[in-house]
Amino acid sequence: MDRFDRIYHLHTQLSAARRPVPAERLQREMECSRATLHRTIEHMRIHLGAPIAYDREHNGYHYDQAGEHPYELPGLWFNASELYALLASHQLLSATHPGLLDRHIAPLRRRIEQLLARRQLSWDDVAKRVRILPVGVRAPENPRFPAIADALLQRRRLHIRYHGRATDKLSERDVSPQRLVHYRDNWYLDAWCHLKQALRSFSVDRIQRATRLGDVALGLTDADLDDYYTTAYGIFAGAPTETAVLRFTPERARWVADERWHPAQESCWLPDGHYELRVPYSDPRELVMDILKYGPDVEVAAPASLRETVATRVRDTAARYG
Repeated sequence: MDRFDRIYHLHTQLSAARRPVPAERLQREMECSRATLHRTIEHMRIHLGAPIAYDREHNGYHYDQAGEHPYELPGLWFNASELYALLASHQLLSATHPGLLDRHIAPLRRRIEQLLARRQLSWDDVAKRVRILPVGVRAPENPRFPAIADALLQRRRLHIRYHGRATDKLSERDVSPQRLVHYRDNWYLDAWCHLKQALRSFSVDRIQRATRLGDVALGLTDADLDDYYTTAYGIFAGAPTETAVLRFTPERARWVADERWHPAQESCWLPDGHYELRVPYSDPRELVMDILKYGPDVEVAAPASLRETVATRVRDTAARYG
């Protein structure tokens, strides 16, 4: 642990403690000698204005401070692991939407680079060591994204021109943005559609034009949005009408048992080693695609309509290959 990490760790320990922290505990956790601990404390007192006091009774240290505002380290402080976590998060954002926040993050990035340099580390190390592999990303550099995000955060209505994939038709409509959702490497806008007078999801890459309006967006509660968007399976919204019962082979179960398909899923191991997964759904299209990718390692036990849909797709696939 270097000096910066020791300062950060000492500050964290003293800020969280309700009583003096024993010196032996600080030495052990900071991986340093008593002399190094004393030097760290003196450095914080002299150069960082830290009100560190010694308690003889507990042979420990605490912050001696009064008032409503507790002592905080001046400037921007992260330990090494937090710096790398922050940089990895920026890598993820850059991979999913290049350039989205680069202008806003630039000042913070320069400060982080300075902190890394003091540890003989580098921003470039993250790019080399952390790989983000988006799959099936659609239009990652969508120029409408900033306008959509701005209207969402400013709570203003949007006028959009939207080209629906399913209908292959253009439509113009006013919407009240509610949430931006990053799902399976693509962005969706959950919004109240004033044309349909209902909640809808719009694939951001299919929004051809987005103009922020002066009208305040219609606000809906988180509970209302969750009831509509998150109770059924996948990106298709609406209250669930069916529960899929899927049985995976013992070999595939070792992977599926660690996966979360839906917040309300139920599962159990069967006596023969198969794994049974139950997920609620309304529109089966996305669920069918996810079932098919497991091929012969999964069987739809119920409902009959879903079983027949999957069986038909399997027969059609086999027929295409002769």
